[in-house]
This record gives sequence, C-alpha cells and structure tokens, in this order.
Amino acid sequence: MHGDRVLFIDGEALVIDKPAGLPVDRPRDGSLSLENHLESLRFGFQRWPQPVHRLDRDTSGCLLLSRNPKAQARFQQAFEQGLVEKRYLAILDGVPDGEGGTIDLPLGKVSTLEQGWRMVADPKGKAARTDWRLVAVRDGRALVEFRPATGRTHQIRVHAATGLGVAVVGDPVYGRGEPGGMMLHAAALIVPRANKDPIVAEAPLPARFGDWPL
Repeated sequence: MHGDRVLFIDGEALVIDKPAGLPVDRPRDGSLSLENHLESLRFGFQRWPQPVHRLDRDTSGCLLLSRNPKAQARFQQAFEQGLVEKRYLAILDGVPDGEGGTIDLPLGKVSTLEQGWRMVADPKGKAARTDWRLVAVRDGRALVEFRPATGRTHQIRVHAATGLGVAVVGDPVYGRGEPGGMMLHAAALIVPRANKDPIVAEAPLPARFGDWPL
C-alpha cells in the first residue's frame, strides 16, 4: 500500500483509497487482505492502524482507519450515530427512473445452501435509507451518486438492484458479475470531530470506471 493511496493523515486518523479486490477482513483461506498492508501504514506509530468500518472487497475508495484505541471508539460512535457523511459513485446496469430521490427499504439477511448469504428487502429488517442522484447517462448505463444515511451491509448494492430496479455493473451477487469488477466506489468521506476539524477525504474515480463526466 503506497503513500499515494493515503488521502488523509493526522495523529489519530488515516483515510486510504482502498483498491477494489482487497478484503478489509482476512479471508478464511488466508489470502491477502488489508491486514497485510497495516505495517506499511504505521507512519512512525508503534501500533498498526485499525479499520473503523468496512467496505466490500470489490468496492474501492475511502476507508477510515484509527491510529489509537480512543480515536477508534470515537469514530465508531460517529458511524453508529449516523454522523458520518458518505458519498458513493456507481455505474448501474441500466438507467433508473427519475433524477434522484430517497430509497427507504429495510434490509434483512437470508442464507441458503445454494447461494450462500445475501441481503434482501425485508419489512421486518433493519431500517436502511439512501439518497440518490443521477449524474450522467451513457450507452444505456447510468452514473449515480449514492449518499447512505444508514450503514447496512450491501446497502447500496441492494438499494440499487431492488429499490431502483437496476443493479450495480459487475455486482456478482445482486447483478451480473463481469470481468471488469464491480463499479462501486466510495468517493468521499466526512467524519465530524468534537474538538478539531472534521476528517475530509476524497478518492478519485478509479481507471476501471472509464471516462465519465462528473
């Protein structure tokens, strides 16, 4: 993980631009994960930084790490209280109706032997809300901005596929997986802090997205 992947750094926080394909948690088979890069992200500290939240393996972009346990607890609280502003960009495999709006669709987890586990729309599930805005349309596909108000597992992916009826391009679970990977990117993150300036980070659109007007 080179220094050019670091989007923000100070004494208590680090935001990296996580590449697609890198899991945050160590896979069962022991293959490469974020853990293998933590040593190179110490920047003079004795402790390894720790991820505060999760991004799916195939999602790229802004990932917040804490540099000490007190900061970790504060940042996790900010996430749990819904104070963190997150902005994602996704290419959808089709064009949704309308220019934007709010998807309000509670989510629950289901598991089957054939398909493994996945998240589905479930009226009895956990509340999940995402604001969305159409950014551009090209060749029958749409670039869409998502701002999740909650942080459920696979929230944006299910809200796109079920809420808008158009899956994220390359989504292997809720859409048609494609060789180019999944076109979902955590483009920006703002984390408020009580006694100092907020953490603000922006991750440029990766090459796999191609050239879209932003």
